[in-house]
Amino acid sequence: MNTTSPSLLQRLRLPDEQAAWRRFVDLYTPLLYTWGRKAGLNAVDAADLVQEVLTLLVQKLPEFTYDPARSFRGWLRTVMLNQFRQKARRRSDMLLSDPAAHADPAGADPAEAFAEAEYRQYLVRRALELMQADFQPTTWKACWEYAVQGRPAEEVARELDTTVAVVYAAKSRVLRRLRQELAGLLD
Repeated sequence: MNTTSPSLLQRLRLPDEQAAWRRFVDLYTPLLYTWGRKAGLNAVDAADLVQEVLTLLVQKLPEFTYDPARSFRGWLRTVMLNQFRQKARRRSDMLLSDPAAHADPAGADPAEAFAEAEYRQYLVRRALELMQADFQPTTWKACWEYAVQGRPAEEVARELDTTVAVVYAAKSRVLRRLRQELAGLLD
């Protein structure tokens, strides 16, 4: 299990934090790709844009200081939007036929954008998918069945041939780790 510092953003500031960068890429690639597709890019161009944004973030994130009063997602959207515009200026073939359609690839229209709740759900779901491999199967199942499925701790303990205290501890460990992973990312 990963026991490094609690915040992914803090870990990205450290030199040679390949695990943190892998985690960041795994968490944010689908979101960046979706924003690119919503901007009207085809799959290949959206994937290229994601790679360009991630390359830029390798330079920017080590110096990035998270401000709890501001939105990390908003900052990330701005970085992506700027990269989109720069790429569009360089390659006119990437411009959409309707210029108004690419004003904000992150989808500023509330009906089109990731609503705050959707963003939070996405990030939590993705973090949980990535974290599952970091826990023993029994620990993960105990937490999942009790915390997510809402099954009684006693029933889960019986099924896993363990104690109720172990079920509670599993839930605590997984949720503590989830909070650490997402510290500063849920603005």
